Amino acid sequence: MTEAVFFDLDGTFADTAPDLAAAVNHVLATRDLPPLPLEVLRPQASHGSPGLLKAAFGITPEAAEYEGLRAIFLDYYASHICDHTRLFDGMAELIDALEARGLPWGIITNKPQRYTLPLMQALGYAERAACLISADTCQYAKPHAQPMLKACELASVTAENCLYLGDDLRDMQAANASGMRGLIAHWGYISSDHTTWGAAGGLQHPLQLLDWLTIR
Repeated sequence: MTEAVFFDLDGTFADTAPDLAAAVNHVLATRDLPPLPLEVLRPQASHGSPGLLKAAFGITPEAAEYEGLRAIFLDYYASHICDHTRLFDGMAELIDALEARGLPWGIITNKPQRYTLPLMQALGYAERAACLISADTCQYAKPHAQPMLKACELASVTAENCLYLGDDLRDMQAANASGMRGLIAHWGYISSDHTTWGAAGGLQHPLQLLDWLTIR
């Protein structure tokens, strides 16, 4: 039987794109540039500051101005981390259903703890999660298996008996590397031309995960 369920954060557990986009548009405003619409920035939300700043400024982390822009972005985001962020429809009901079944659940994200913990606290789920694994919790972040195995250690479960739900290639790579069954969250920040990424399956709505709570 399934022992635990783990979730990516941005684009899977919560719709963080509105606040991330607002932070990017704040950076654009400091350079007297017009804002970008949410639909342009949403697909980059799972890729963090590198993806968002590339979409806005066409630069990569190697660019001389990148770190300065990133600092402005992160400072603003830290102060507005949950202005508009909400759980995806059905996620609250899914968490309630998992807890009613006595199944532990947790977050495994590449978001640094500086943002993961305050966001989960603001959403009201930090104390309910069996673990909150951030980009800097372990030596390596996803797609490495290390954060996945750390989550299992904290939840006292076995990776092979866990589900991991995410919306990015590295989520499925990390799940496969650790022995978890990876499921794609199709409501997330996912491109229409993505492949199956070696996932065990895909979901169109969070509550469909309940159908996967036995070994397939």
